[in-house]
Amino acid sequence: MAKFAKDCVFFHAVLFFCHFSTDFCISPCYPVGMIETVYTGPTSRRRWRTTMKTCAFTGHRPQHLPFGMNENDERCVKLKEELKEQIINLIEAENVTHFITGMALGVDLYAAEIVLDLKARYPSITLERAIPCETQAVKWSMAQRERYYDIAVQCDKETMLQSHYSPDCMDKRNRYMVDQADILTVVWDGSPSGTGKTVRYAHQQGKPVIIINPVSLDVTQE
Repeated sequence: MAKFAKDCVFFHAVLFFCHFSTDFCISPCYPVGMIETVYTGPTSRRRWRTTMKTCAFTGHRPQHLPFGMNENDERCVKLKEELKEQIINLIEAENVTHFITGMALGVDLYAAEIVLDLKARYPSITLERAIPCETQAVKWSMAQRERYYDIAVQCDKETMLQSHYSPDCMDKRNRYMVDQADILTVVWDGSPSGTGKTVRYAHQQGKPVIIINPVSLDVTQE
């Protein structure tokens, strides 16, 4: 509990120091050169990306996964193993060094934790959290918020799409991630959903998409 409170204070101190505009600001929690910005569209200045190849993640929340919230379920364990294998392949074969997570429950957090774990093996990789609004996790359980903040303070960069919630803030976050990415890695069962909408947007933008089916674990690239 004390750790959670400490992380919350730190996280919100970072938000206080951020300058929410189209200009970049240097955040006190990041190494020199790590840049934080609010995204306003594909034309926003993106000095961060000049030498990086980027992969963004999207996928189902737990209620739309076959194992629900039970991450000890063998199906979840195998899904995370497949996701890790795909991330390693992106690093080693595709020269991806920068990853973006939307920080939603489910696949977004799985992918973020895998990237953070792989930093010991691949120290040049970086993780960005792209959050739709400041209050993203406010209604989550205590354990879920603690997990969220534990990941957040380890990220190399944050992009906040807007300060307050609006019905379209998730879509804005998803479009931002696709716009920034060279490739999209998706956990999706093909059903109509926000994940499916993001995949369609990636296709429209001509971005390659790696799709992992959460039931069969089949992997396809489109």
